[in-house]
Amino acid sequence: MNKPQKNWLEWSVFALGLVLVVGSLGYLVQYALTLEGRPPIISAQTGQPRQQAGSYIVPVTVANDGDQTAEHVQIEVQISAVGVALETTMFELDFLPSRSKREAWASFVNDPTGNQLRARVVAYQKP
Repeated sequence: MNKPQKNWLEWSVFALGLVLVVGSLGYLVQYALTLEGRPPIISAQTGQPRQQAGSYIVPVTVANDGDQTAEHVQIEVQISAVGVALETTMFELDFLPSRSKREAWASFVNDPTGNQLRARVVAYQKP
C-alpha cells in the first residue's frame, strides 16, 4: 500500500507550528538568561481625579520594575496643600508580578483638584 503524500497545506501548518514552538522556547531561554534577580523596585503614580457617587476617586498606577514578585504591597495616597496633609487613604495590592503594572483607585471625601497628590509605597513582602 502507498502512503498518502502530504500536501502543501499540511507542510505549511507543520512549518508554522515548528516556528512558533522554537520561537517560544528561544524567548523563554533568553528571558531566563537575562534575569538579573533584582529585588522588587516599586513605584506609584497618581492620575487625574474625578468625582463619582459623592466622593472623589484618583487612579493610581503601581509598577514593579524589579525581577522579583512583591506581595501585600501597601500604597498610601495623600492630598496636601501648602505642605499640610488634608486627607490620606491607603490600599493594598495582594500580588505585583515582576516587570508589571497594576492600576487601582484611591477614594477621597475632599476634592483633590488644585491640591498636591502624592502616592508612595509604604510596605511590601517578598514571597
